[in-house]
Amino acid sequence: MIRVLLVQDACLVRSVLAEWLRREPGLHVDDTPWRGVSARVRSLCPDVCAADLDCAEGHGVPPLADLCPAGMGGQPPALVVLASAHRPGLLKRAAEAGAQGFVDKAGSPERLVRAIRGVAAGKRFVDASLGFGFLQATQIPLTRRELSVLSLAAGGASIAEIAGSLHLSHGTVRNYMAAITRKTGARNRIDAIRISQGEGWL
Repeated sequence: MIRVLLVQDACLVRSVLAEWLRREPGLHVDDTPWRGVSARVRSLCPDVCAADLDCAEGHGVPPLADLCPAGMGGQPPALVVLASAHRPGLLKRAAEAGAQGFVDKAGSPERLVRAIRGVAAGKRFVDASLGFGFLQATQIPLTRRELSVLSLAAGGASIAEIAGSLHLSHGTVRNYMAAITRKTGARNRIDAIRISQGEGWL
């Protein structure tokens, strides 16, 4: 029996998909929204987490680290993500978080089942339709430092607050913001945040 935790914020979609998965032989399925997912992983100890990368909380970046909580005993669950090729930043984040399965949300539910069974057996699964998204993910124009600055700005931090958090001078933060605006093709900081969130970089 493969223990599966389905993570999705939209209650109706989550309920329907969980019910569909429960009809599959050999799968025991629980479901949860992203909020509180760490506690559910700890209590259920699933073999596989199947998680939708679209997250209603924060700025649209799901807390992938919560799927494998620090200090968790035993083997962490294998991770399958439901993704879209048009948000390459999220594909990259999922890969960096150790995801072994990548399922196109525009595909059939059978693909999700194949991915779950595959990663539970220690195999990788990647929908071919996500290939272009992975190619784009290698072309994210912002450095890690620039992403850190922009993430704090997206949270409403001022130049002074960003400088204090990252131990930078005010002038350096302004230079980073200018570079971010230029690299993203944005008109201003707000536009840079909007573009970056849309691409899944933030």
